[in-house]
Amino acid sequence: MASEGVTTVMDDGPNAGCADGPLRVGGMTLMSRLIVGTGKYATHAEMARCLAAAGADCVTVAVRRERLVNAAGENILDHIDLARYTLLPNTAGCYTAADAVRVARLGRELLRDLGNPGAEWVKLEVLGDPKTLLPDPVGTLEATAQLVADGFTVLVYSSDDPVVARRLKELGAASVMPAGSPIGSGQGILNANNLRICMEYLKGDDPDYPVIVDAGVGTASDVAEAMELGVDGVLLNTAIAHATDPLRMAHAMKAACFAGRQAFLAGRMPRRLYATASSPDEGRITRGS
Repeated sequence: MASEGVTTVMDDGPNAGCADGPLRVGGMTLMSRLIVGTGKYATHAEMARCLAAAGADCVTVAVRRERLVNAAGENILDHIDLARYTLLPNTAGCYTAADAVRVARLGRELLRDLGNPGAEWVKLEVLGDPKTLLPDPVGTLEATAQLVADGFTVLVYSSDDPVVARRLKELGAASVMPAGSPIGSGQGILNANNLRICMEYLKGDDPDYPVIVDAGVGTASDVAEAMELGVDGVLLNTAIAHATDPLRMAHAMKAACFAGRQAFLAGRMPRRLYATASSPDEGRITRGS
């Protein structure tokens, strides 16, 4: 985990000088604004290579026992460098608030045993149904309130409903993470306007409040689009794990996250209805002169 007050250059070489502050969520400081998952890879070895290529320093891990050990009996934690990555336990697969709270507490005990700094935080998911994997808003609100009261730093997966997002922040969520589109769908950012309103509601009186797009991105341009909207980070998994070449896609996601963030900080030119000449009129040589 990085120290407080650090300002980092997100990359070396040609990007030197593009300074940017780290991503702060609760008491955690992350140097990368890309958070990646650990599921769905063909092998644990491939996962480890892709995590490194993505440049992330935070990775999510499903706490449920069947997701920690694969069919070959390999424990996923044996393939994650705990000195390099902060683990973010998640409650993937939970469909009730009670189940999500129970799994979150199991994750806390697991990370405490490992000595990982992410023991007190959780990526909360309370799903509504197995077909859409959209969040259950009532269950999500209930679980958020319980986990905050239990001392967790809660990063909560939400729909792109601005009203629900605001309620989750009011309950004490350290970060609200609206979906770009349904989990694993690869559809990208379906409703940019709702994300903008979510950010307005969440950041209006608290500009440093972290908003992270979670779920639905399919390729690098989706990550760049999300970052250009002004979100603070992107969390993804399937887009890398199910790419034809996962390692190459991991590199692409790292570059897209950097490019999108820099474009947002730079401030894009205004859109205009008509053309504007790129060359100045002054000093122009005209016919007959």
